[in-house]
Parts: sequence; C-alpha cells; structure tokens
Amino acid sequence: MSFRIAGRRAGDLPRVLTCAAMGALLLASPARGQLPTLGDGSDMSVAAEKKLGEKIARELYRDPDYIEDPVLDEYILGIWTRLLDAARTRGDLTSELDTNFAWQVVLGKDRVINAFALPGGWMGVQLGLVNVTISSDEIAAVLAHELSHVTQRHIARLSAQQSKQLPVLIAAMILGAIAMSKNPEAGNAVLAGGQAAAIQTGLNFSRDMEREADRVGFGVMTQAGYDPQAFVTMFEKLQQASRLSDNGNFPYLRTHPMTTERIAEAQSRQQLAARPAGAGASSMLHTIMVARSRVLSNPGVDGLRAYASEADGPQAAGGDRARQVGTLYTAAFAQAKLRDFPAAQRLVARLGAAAAGDAVAVRQSRLLDAEIAFLAGDMARASSLADIAATTRPEMILGAQARIQGGKPKEAAQRLQTWVALNPRDSLAWQLLGAAYHAQGDTLRAIRAEAEAQVAHLDYQAAIDRFKAAQDVSRKAPGAGDHIEASIIDTRTRQVQSLLREQAVER
Repeated sequence: MSFRIAGRRAGDLPRVLTCAAMGALLLASPARGQLPTLGDGSDMSVAAEKKLGEKIARELYRDPDYIEDPVLDEYILGIWTRLLDAARTRGDLTSELDTNFAWQVVLGKDRVINAFALPGGWMGVQLGLVNVTISSDEIAAVLAHELSHVTQRHIARLSAQQSKQLPVLIAAMILGAIAMSKNPEAGNAVLAGGQAAAIQTGLNFSRDMEREADRVGFGVMTQAGYDPQAFVTMFEKLQQASRLSDNGNFPYLRTHPMTTERIAEAQSRQQLAARPAGAGASSMLHTIMVARSRVLSNPGVDGLRAYASEADGPQAAGGDRARQVGTLYTAAFAQAKLRDFPAAQRLVARLGAAAAGDAVAVRQSRLLDAEIAFLAGDMARASSLADIAATTRPEMILGAQARIQGGKPKEAAQRLQTWVALNPRDSLAWQLLGAAYHAQGDTLRAIRAEAEAQVAHLDYQAAIDRFKAAQDVSRKAPGAGDHIEASIIDTRTRQVQSLLREQAVER
C-alpha cells in the first residue's frame, strides 16, 4: 500500500483519458499521482501552491500508511535540513518560498522505493527507499532531486503550460465536431491528433523538468557535502527495481528521461564535482536506520521472525562492524515487536557492546533499550534510559511516554509544554501532552492539546470540534480550568474557524 491522494495511490500512473478536453491533466507528474485541479490554468501564486500542498498533506496524514517514528524522523530531517541550508546558500530557495512553504517530510511505511515532492514544500518518503540505501548520501540524492522540483516551482510551471495547451485542445474539439458531421472516422482522427499533440507537449515539458531537478538537485547535494557518486548509484538502484516492468521502449512517451540517460548525465557531473572526505563510507548510524526501517516496513510475524533469526547468522558474529551492529539492531527490534522481551534485551546488550566507542551508535542502542523496556512495561527502566530533559526529540518523546505510563504525568506535562511552545506543529507531542493532562485530571487543557494535535495535521474541522468541547467544559464547570486557558481556547477556536473557512473556499 502506498500513499493515496483522493482515493488513489501517489505512485499511480494517470489513466488514459478519452475526452480531448481532459488531455492537459496528464501534465501531472505520475511519480506523485494525479493532483487536485489547479484552478483556471493561470500561473499559480505561492499562496495558491501552499494551499494546494496543505490539501494533499491532509490526505497523507489520514492515510493508514502514514507513520510517526521519532527516531527515523530525526534522521531524515537531519538530511533534509542540510539540503535546505545548501539550497539557501546556492540561491535556489528564495526567501519567499522559505517563509511561506512548510518544508516538512512525511514518512510512509510502504516497502516501495519511492519519494515524492508536493506543492508547498511537503515531501513524502516511503520506508522502502530507506531500505535499499547504503549511505545517507543516497537518501540525500533523492531528497535533493525532489526538493528541486519545489524550489524550481515545477507545479506552478506545469499549470502555466497547461493553460497554453488549452487553445490547442479547444481547436481540436471544434475541428473534430465539424469533421464528425461529415465523416465520423475523420472527426475521431482530428480529436485524437489534437489530444496527442497536447499530451506530447506535456510529456516533453515534464521530461525537461526532471532533467532540471536532476541538475539542480545534484548541485544542492554536493553543496551540502554529500557524495556526488550517490546520484549515480541511486539511479542504478531505481533501474534495477523497475527492470521487470520497464524494457526501455518508447522513450518519447515517457514523462521521465530514460534512466540510462540520467545515469550517464550524473556520471559526467560527478567526475567534475569534488568528492567530500570520507564520502561513500557506510556509517553505523545509517546502518541502524536501515535496520529500523526494515522492521517497521515489514511488521508481519513471518518477516519479524526472519529478522530475529539474523542474530544467529555470521553477520552478527563479527566481520564488518557496521553490518554487525545493523544485524543486531534488526534482530533486537524484531524480537521486541514479537513481544519476546527477554530475547530482545539479550540482543540489545550485544548491540551495546558492538557499538561501544561510537557515540552515535551507542545513543541509538540506548534508545532501543529504552523502547524495549517501555514495550515490556518496565517504565522505571525506560524512564531512566530516556532523558525527558533532552533537547533531542526521540528521548523527549519516549521519556514522556514512559513517565505518563509510569504514573508521573506531571513531569511529562512540564517538559512537553516547553517542547510544543517551540514546536507547535509536533502533533505527537500535543497528543502526549493531552494524555498527560488527562492523567492529572486536567480535562480542559487535555482537550485543548488534542485539538492542537489535529491542527498540526491540518484537520481543522476535527480541531474545532475539540475546541468547542473544551468551551463546553469551561462553561459547565468553571472550576475545571483557569480563565487564561479558557481565553486561549476561545482565541484558538476563532483562528482555526478562519482556517476552516479558507478550506471551504478552496473546495
């Protein structure tokens, strides 16, 4: 299962359209699915593109494949942030886009090798993409390409191109209608020819944009200090993944350039680019992230058992240290998902020993140890291992979860309050804050936190429902919360109602 937009998978190819007037819709990039209607076909403003991106992002958050994992989120965000900084340095990311767009990454747990850019600075990444990479450089290559689709305003430019094609389509329809009155077959031929001309123009435009995203993305990733060779290796992996369904025929009917062509161009570019020191080395951190991604994207019992059995194989015994750490992490995490906590704890102890000396890997081992303790119900150990006062999100989130479950919700609420004040779009933190308030019997603040979690996911109607419920609590039980909190709820209700009205206008 992949991300779906408006009932369709984000990776679906557009279907053949029989009406010539609908030909321009084929301009939507098939790698990111059919997008909602782009208005009247005129140039799209930054504000309009932002709203379009939010509309699609709301659907992504509702998709059952959406996954919230603080550990993987932190890792992908670290790569994403470096690329954004590089795009700013190069001048690709203008101050207007930087200020107005979201620049957020949404993870999906599908094993398909896919990432896609959306209007308004949103990025979708499937765990299948993480699974096949051998370094952060390869992830950076894909994200840089998709980032460049956004910074180069490709959605807006496609909209403009669509408006240019409309006269061709209308003319074809009129000529076809005239011809049909005399010869139906000739009329159909005129209609098909007009549609084909418009579609071919759109395909050529899309291929040019893919080439531009390759070129600009290559510059962004090298500016960020990633290995340029990763652009080549990722194209080779994409070619291998599609070899069963793509025989290379009909390159003129493609929205993307031929993969072989893109590999050749990337190879010529990387020969001229400076190779960063240590590039290409398989980092222990990346190996751990791939291990975690593999387990999360394959949660079936048989798959978890297979991963758990890897601890008895030669890769876990010695040899390449990074591979050993990755194997032990996979096995320990899989055993925890299978709820065999004694086995998981034994494996995480081996993991800690194998990771000794590498501070980053030791941290991930400690986090996994805390997660296993939490899943096993040992909240005291989970709390001691996960530092709730940490400035890093995974420790803070896990520490808050352990303290809420361990009967210390006040400690969790205090830390979470500070966190959401600085990170108001962190839906998971708001949800946990709501749970912490509920555990303390603070119903008013709990409901408000639940509402803010919905706002963070752009579900304004659900947020208003929760805000109104909080207002009811405040009116029926004046002592349930202070006047300041009630005033905040009233203000936020009006603000979110305004956002909801904007959504209604969009429809």
